[in-house]
Amino acid sequence: MFDLIIKNATLPDGRNNIDIACAHQRIEAIERNISAEAKVTLDAQGWLVAPPFVDPHFHMDATLSLGRPRMNRSGTLLEGIALWGELKPIQTIDDIKERALRYCDLAVSMGIGAIRSHVDTCDPELKGVQALLQVRDEIKDYLDLQLVAFPQDGVLRDPNALETTLRALDMGVDVVGGIPHFERTMAAGAESVRILCEAAAERGLMVDMHCDESDDPLSRHIETLAYETQRLGLQGRVTGSHLTSMHSMDNYFVSKLIDLIVEAEVHAVPNPLINIMLQGRHDTYPKRRGQTRVRELRDAGVTVGFGSDCVMDPWYSLGRADMLEVAFMGLHVGQLSSREDMAWCFEAVTTNSAKLMGLEGYGVEKGCKASFNLLQANDPIEAIRLKAHRIAVVRHAQVIAQNPPLNTEINIAGRPNFIDPSSYAPKPS
Repeated sequence: MFDLIIKNATLPDGRNNIDIACAHQRIEAIERNISAEAKVTLDAQGWLVAPPFVDPHFHMDATLSLGRPRMNRSGTLLEGIALWGELKPIQTIDDIKERALRYCDLAVSMGIGAIRSHVDTCDPELKGVQALLQVRDEIKDYLDLQLVAFPQDGVLRDPNALETTLRALDMGVDVVGGIPHFERTMAAGAESVRILCEAAAERGLMVDMHCDESDDPLSRHIETLAYETQRLGLQGRVTGSHLTSMHSMDNYFVSKLIDLIVEAEVHAVPNPLINIMLQGRHDTYPKRRGQTRVRELRDAGVTVGFGSDCVMDPWYSLGRADMLEVAFMGLHVGQLSSREDMAWCFEAVTTNSAKLMGLEGYGVEKGCKASFNLLQANDPIEAIRLKAHRIAVVRHAQVIAQNPPLNTEINIAGRPNFIDPSSYAPKPS
């Protein structure tokens, strides 16, 4: 007997009328007309079964802190940085942990199965690190949490940051982070990349740096990151996050830069909601979009995953842990409007982000972990268009969150009594 069977599912690759049988926390069979018995059987009714959403860039130590100690009245990056500086000394480990656990509940309800969270290591007490290490352990059965040691004030600019960052890694933080464009000079930024990449190489860890989150076309630390990746043999283990300065660089330099990124096998994580909100603030008109060159990076062969970055914190007062909202914004800002482009945006919040995080057993195929979402949509493009309702969230063959289908009742003479938003999708020809 199986633990769970999903009947009559549609898969992201277009296969339909598929049954998915799960046991021992794995997908044991994925084919049509499975007749075996199961402890739990769900009828997908032709809706989409897709792997869990993955958020490859988040700040869980700050999430849900909106309004503490005051609101970001201007909504700008600089006021957000100032606010974080005010909050850090007054928050406690328990405060951070309580907010993080609440966010994890929300994330699970929205079908997120894995999060990579940066955690500030410029606090001498490392309160955020202590809190999120506890959270990582407590949620491991229902959510994968990967932590990045992030010296938010600059690993060289803050005199204690290198020591505390290395201490965070010794405590068990998974990934080495950095913020080279926030150092005092371009040279110091390049030096910070070297130091942090060497620390990762010595420890056998991955790297994920906030890189060139700026409108300045001369902020080119991604070039240094690609160089250090190759020098130290870190290919495939390094991610450059944000990369917004690339939207301001001249095309000639970018043509060289993208080749270097590809050669070094460096991944890229734009954060569409936050990048479009915070960048271009010094522009009048024309105003820059603020998102890196997603199409060009993707077409060159770079693994690109979309991150959410922030939810209700000093930098961003909106958000609801919805990776389809992230994909929706990335699609619009990047003008990724062909059918292939739109379907790819779904991959940017699922398979691509899982790849750059190094997640094992991810996917909806035989032998993969039995973790997936049942979405009230007919295909990935419809899922993005609708920001599809989550019917069920499955983790290791257990249903851990569920909702009744969205079916609005209307009272108009001569018209249907119920509206299913997924019924408006065009049928395949």
